This record gives sequence, structure tokens and C-alpha cells, in this order.
Amino acid sequence: MKILVTGVAGFIGSFVGRSLAERGCSVVGIDNINDYYDINLKLHRLHNAGFDTEECQKWGVRVKSSLCCNYVFIRMPIEEEQSVRQLFELEQFDVVINLAAQAGVRYSISNPRSYIVSNIDGFINILEGCRKTAVKHFIFASSSSVYGLNGKVPFSENDSIAHPVSLYAATKKSNELMAHAYSHLYGIPTTGLRFFTVYGPAGRPDMSPFLFTDAILRDKPIKVFNGGQMVRDFTYIDDVVEKVVSIVGVIPERNNKWDTVSADPASSSAPYTLYNIGNSHPVQLMDFIHEIELAVGKTAKKEFLPMQPGDMYQTYADCHRIENKIGVVCHTPLTVGIRNTVEWFRNYYKI
Repeated sequence: MKILVTGVAGFIGSFVGRSLAERGCSVVGIDNINDYYDINLKLHRLHNAGFDTEECQKWGVRVKSSLCCNYVFIRMPIEEEQSVRQLFELEQFDVVINLAAQAGVRYSISNPRSYIVSNIDGFINILEGCRKTAVKHFIFASSSSVYGLNGKVPFSENDSIAHPVSLYAATKKSNELMAHAYSHLYGIPTTGLRFFTVYGPAGRPDMSPFLFTDAILRDKPIKVFNGGQMVRDFTYIDDVVEKVVSIVGVIPERNNKWDTVSADPASSSAPYTLYNIGNSHPVQLMDFIHEIELAVGKTAKKEFLPMQPGDMYQTYADCHRIENKIGVVCHTPLTVGIRNTVEWFRNYYKI
């Protein structure tokens, strides 16, 4: 099976690409290695997958992993239509996993156009590649952010996503709509994955686990928004990867008996479905901070601030839908996940 994984220098993509290659799949990974955050961290992830980081920085060069001979990396932006088209025509992928995106809720407020270029323009290029080469299964990253102002918890794939509160969330909702249209029009089996606050070693520097750990270790104050009154469904990276890899072989089919009167927003008459990828054990922000304090061995200096524009008060995933398909994935306890994350942080930054 030949699989394209986009965003393989990113947090989730780096783990997914390597896991698939280690399981024997032929994997082509692409990433533009942009400077949204420190590219050295992205190169570190590629290095861990066996890639020569100097070669990886050259545009369009095929770099083979020294750890997995069936894993190739190419530096390529998904927003370059011609490059993406040529890649699809050359490789003839069986499965495409699109994890490339401009991430971050707050960054979307100050840099909105970068989200349109990557998350909309880039996404349509991937869809077109799938259409023209008859890809057997298209899997793409959505986000828990799409639930927006939905006050009902836990969040179910059947719930409304009519009111996003950030442009980032709006682009992810757009991805779901675009993917459904292509699935309906061209019969592309399509699966959307709504990720819930993924954390772990080599995680994103713009997310709270990284920011809190860094500040506490350096004796700097941490910013605690909404007075600490926030809840997140923190999901450990290993658990996320297991679900993503498991869903590759669960291919949606057309449903000719789909009831349009009581239509399920997460499924369709098209070969299309959506899954929450979460932990289903939401944690109070102050409890999360306390776990980091314990792992670090220091008490955080806290700066309490009001709610930030684009933030959601809580996230809480109902994961019954995916569990009914692949079985229940053992969830990593928060204490273990935080300990592993802090240990990686100390080793990487030598603190």
C-alpha cells in the first residue's frame, strides 16, 4: 500500500508517517517546513524518522529514511498546484492522509491570509490530486475547534458546527464541506478526523503543554486565560497515532439507504464520514498545570488573564463512533503523558 502523508515535519504528521512506514507501508511524506515556529524542531522530528536534515531542506529532493527504506521525504508546499499534481501523477497513491495545515487559533487572528493559502488553496490541490488519480481512501485532519459555540458536551459528530469562533475553525469546517462535495461528486471514500488538543514529546511550541513547561522550567510566569476556568480534552500523541493508523483500512462506502429526513451530519449517502479523535476525559486547566508542576518539580508563577478571542471554554470528545469501528484504544493517563512530555523537553532543550 502506498500512502501520502502531508505535514510530516509537523507534530502529528511526524508520528503518523513513521508509524505507517514501520508497519510496512510505502510512505511518501511531504512538508514545506515553514517558519510558523522554530524549524529546528521540525528538522528534529524528521531526523528521528531517519532523514538527513540538510537534504530535507532542499526543495523537491527525494530523501530516503535511513531507518525505513520504504519511507521518502520531499520538501513541498501543498499550495503549489503544479507540484502537487505531478506528485500524484507520478506516485499513484492508494491512500492520502492530509495533515498539512496552518495551525493555531490565535495566529489566525493576526495572520488570516496564511490560513486561506494553506488550509483552503492547499486543500483543494490535495482533493484534486485524489480525484484525478482515483485514490482509494482520503483521510484529512479537521479539529475540535469546529464545534465553536456549541454548548452541549460531550461533543458528538452529530452536533451542529454552525458557529466557529476563529478563522482557523472556519477553514477546518470548510475542509469538511469541500471534502464532502468531492466525495459526493466523484465517489472518493473520505474520512475526516476532528483532533482534540493533542500533546506529547516534540509537540507544538505554540500550545499550552509546551508553553507551560518552558515557562515553569525557566522560572517565568505562565499565562492562564479565563482565570483558569477552562477545560480541555487533552489527548496523548501515541493514542492519536493508533487511531489514525487503524482508520486507514476502514473505508467509507456509499449508503443508498441514507435517510435524508433524519440526516446524520457525520455521515452521508456519499462514502464520507467524520470521527472525533480525543481522550473523552476532559481536564480542568488548573489540574493540567498542576500535573506539569509535579513533573517539573516546581510551582508555576501564574499570570491570570481574561478569555482570549477565538478560544473555546471547553472541549470534550464523544469517541463512541470511532470506537465502534476500531475498538477502544487504551488512553495514556495524563500523569504518564505529562511526565513523558517534560522528560523530552528537558532532554531536547538541555534544561
